Amino acid sequence: MLKLRFGLGAVVLVGSAVAVFILVGQIPKQGSGAAPTGSAAAAMPAIVTPVVKRTIPIYLDYSARTESIKNVALLAKVSGYVQAQHVPDGADVREGDLLYGIDPRDYQAALDQARAQAQRDAAALEYARANLGRGAELSKNGFLPKDALDQRTSTARQAEAALAMDQAAIRFAELNLRYTEIRAPFAGRTGRNQASIGTLISIAGAPVNTLVQLDPIYVTFNPSETDLAVIEKARAAGQIDAEVRLPGEAQAQHNGKLTFIDNVVDRATGTISARVTIANADFALLPGQYVRLRLNVGQRSDTLMVPQEAVGSSQLGKYVYVVGEGNKAEQRLVSLGPSDGGFVAALTGVAEGDRIITGNLQKIGPGAVIQPMAKTASGS
Repeated sequence: MLKLRFGLGAVVLVGSAVAVFILVGQIPKQGSGAAPTGSAAAAMPAIVTPVVKRTIPIYLDYSARTESIKNVALLAKVSGYVQAQHVPDGADVREGDLLYGIDPRDYQAALDQARAQAQRDAAALEYARANLGRGAELSKNGFLPKDALDQRTSTARQAEAALAMDQAAIRFAELNLRYTEIRAPFAGRTGRNQASIGTLISIAGAPVNTLVQLDPIYVTFNPSETDLAVIEKARAAGQIDAEVRLPGEAQAQHNGKLTFIDNVVDRATGTISARVTIANADFALLPGQYVRLRLNVGQRSDTLMVPQEAVGSSQLGKYVYVVGEGNKAEQRLVSLGPSDGGFVAALTGVAEGDRIITGNLQKIGPGAVIQPMAKTASGS
């Protein structure tokens, strides 16, 4: 029995050794044709754009509000009933367009009366002059006393003065008749009607409507004392151009010039009132709107520019990825300046000739190996 146990143990030991030999023989050797371990990952293709150097404009940006250059209440200069409204509410009108009509009959009658009075006094003047002429001949021959001639001279002069008064009365009556038509004093847009047809209006009473000028239009803003020094320096060099963007506009559609800077700085806010005049031919700007205003106050030369799409943000600040040695991505912290088109100025962090990674940024981290690719004309 003891011999049998010993034989079984030897068999078990021999079988274990054979199994270990078989397992070891199945492990591939280093450098064999099996799958490699620890090999470098495949390079990530990424579009790169070189840092460019250019001269860019220097802008100052402000929140601003539009303001009409002319805004008047349309008032009647004569009393009467509103007879007609010739344009609808909110109409765009030209200078001189007829807006409202007041009942003209009373004023037409007054004009006719003044003209009739002038005709009567003209006839009286004609007789007085003829009588004076006859008196002068009689006075030369001694048939008319000097006092009678003086009376005829006085009568002729009084008739001349009466006719002059009649002519003034005619002009006054013509003005009143003309005032029964309320016309646009300038080109602009009317507001809401405030005097319905049949309303009795009086001189300098309630307005019948309002009229605002829309083209051009003011844009008012409030630069700080620090900006004021920059603006005045640029103003001394020439006219300052301005751009206005409405909320939601990617590109400015309206341009103008800086035309006014106030002469007093507000002590409470440290700002000063200023405005630009903007062309508004399409009437897209209305008085009272909030807009974004940009002033071009100079130029910055030899500025390093990077694509805006390449700029990322982290807790440390703004950064870009640059193609480094061995085509590895390097993260560079940058301080940014003004933007121009699709590029932004990089004041620190990059140098001329650096290649900025602009594609596959969500898949790239510091030290990642990339395969640089130039941006094609189609943008891919």
